[in-house]
Amino acid sequence: MLDERDAAGPGRGRLAGFPDATPPIRAAGGVVWRPADDPGPVEGPAAGSTAAVPRGGVLVCLVHRPRYGDWSLPKGKLEPGEHPLRAAVREVAEETDVRAVPQVRLPTVRYRSEGRPKVVDYWSMRAAATGGFQPATEVDDVRWLGVDEAIRLVSYPHDAEVLAAFAALPTVTATVALVRHAHAGKRATWSGPDTGRPLDARGWAQAHALAPLVALVRPVRLLSASARRCVQTLDPAAALLDLPIEVDGDLDEPRPGQQPDECALAAAARLAALAATGEPVGVCSQGKVIPGALARLSGRPGDFTTPKGGGWLLAFAGDRLLAGDRL
Repeated sequence: MLDERDAAGPGRGRLAGFPDATPPIRAAGGVVWRPADDPGPVEGPAAGSTAAVPRGGVLVCLVHRPRYGDWSLPKGKLEPGEHPLRAAVREVAEETDVRAVPQVRLPTVRYRSEGRPKVVDYWSMRAAATGGFQPATEVDDVRWLGVDEAIRLVSYPHDAEVLAAFAALPTVTATVALVRHAHAGKRATWSGPDTGRPLDARGWAQAHALAPLVALVRPVRLLSASARRCVQTLDPAAALLDLPIEVDGDLDEPRPGQQPDECALAAAARLAALAATGEPVGVCSQGKVIPGALARLSGRPGDFTTPKGGGWLLAFAGDRLLAGDRL
């Protein structure tokens, strides 16, 4: 279930499903869930953690919009230049006052709105914290319901289809934001040891753009390969989250005389072990490591090439990779 779309990133390129070239309205949202026996998510040091919960024992959040008189999944339009995943989490928070951890990409919905094509990206999201819902003009009520009841209540068939796709998912127990180091100039023009090669201006811009995406999983740890450019890539995220960066040699690319498969296996094992703790983490590795590690974790071949400054949102059940979505 790894998403192998164009590595240029989400939301780029031609959109299928629309016969004309009218620029679509872009929106994003989520199926926000919590355990049925949870009185409500609260802030705390482990707010991003995802405890195992049987799928039948969850509640999902629907919103009521008085303007339309409907019940729907929380969603909203992207701001100019905004990443769809970041928009999804922001819109969920604005409409429900729930801070949620994104997990698995759900079906993208395409339809016409006010004569224009509209594309809505959805993710499953674990509710992590809330300040308490307050009715507003746009959304005046929220309900936490079992999935079957939510499917019956929503006003639109496409929302029911997204909920059905969510219901078919295994339970996610951990999320990992895995990124490749940002741009660091050319190896041929660097005179020192390659592990000391720093980010260039373009790379620092990429690192700052990655920081809020890594923060979306609410990580409790940040781990980096040994190379300076990898550590620097996580520096903005570390500052944003007030977390230290742990250097981990299992995430390094091959050293002289070391086989690439050996490094990929070590990185895959490390990622699986991190996921098995149930804690969300942010990880930075290298271009010769990430594709092989993801191929091993997914158990199938695929194009897992990751551009510099790119990455993946990985969802696990225990130490088993369930899904991956390009950041």
